[in-house]
Amino acid sequence: MNELDLVSCQIPKHKYKKVNKDHVAIPNILKRQFAVVEPNTYWCGDVTYIWTGNRWSYLAVVLDLFSRKVIGWAISNSPDSELTMQALMMAYESRGKPKGVIFHSDQGTHYTSRKFRQRLWRYQITQSMSRRGNCWDNAPMERYFRSLKTEWIPTIGYKNFNEAKQAIINYIMTYYNQTRPHRYNAGISPNESERRYELSYKTVANIT
Repeated sequence: MNELDLVSCQIPKHKYKKVNKDHVAIPNILKRQFAVVEPNTYWCGDVTYIWTGNRWSYLAVVLDLFSRKVIGWAISNSPDSELTMQALMMAYESRGKPKGVIFHSDQGTHYTSRKFRQRLWRYQITQSMSRRGNCWDNAPMERYFRSLKTEWIPTIGYKNFNEAKQAIINYIMTYYNQTRPHRYNAGISPNESERRYELSYKTVANIT
């Protein structure tokens, strides 16, 4: 390979760094009740990894379970609580600072950290967590990341961080939220699902 100036296209295996921190006991309030009838009732979040040229970068996403719409996201070179707080902050601001939301995630340290839990407290958001090692407790997030990686991200990753960031923003804003049909939404996109909800909500409000 050296003589022919060949470079392997295989992406190195990913490994999260283990952090020795005290376990925080947060109840699983969601309990796999993924069918939600109103926006801003249950949000869920998770972090995944993406190859960006010569290293791993990390994407944090927040979904509204009502429509499966991506309402917050952030990408960084570090899978820390700052990353997940940025995604949460975008979700909170973009949804008009709602009250009474329940936020569900796995037990990653970026969600159990004091900084992240304090941000949830400031936003008056109740925290819910999956049982340890049980990915099915956060199945909508797992499904979203599978769609992202099979439909959009190249098998060899991206050339650099900026290319990855722009491509993911395009996927979220232009394709996933706006255009992509979703089985949970009876074949319509997340944006269309929320638009129809708003129309029906206003109609009922006017009648009453």
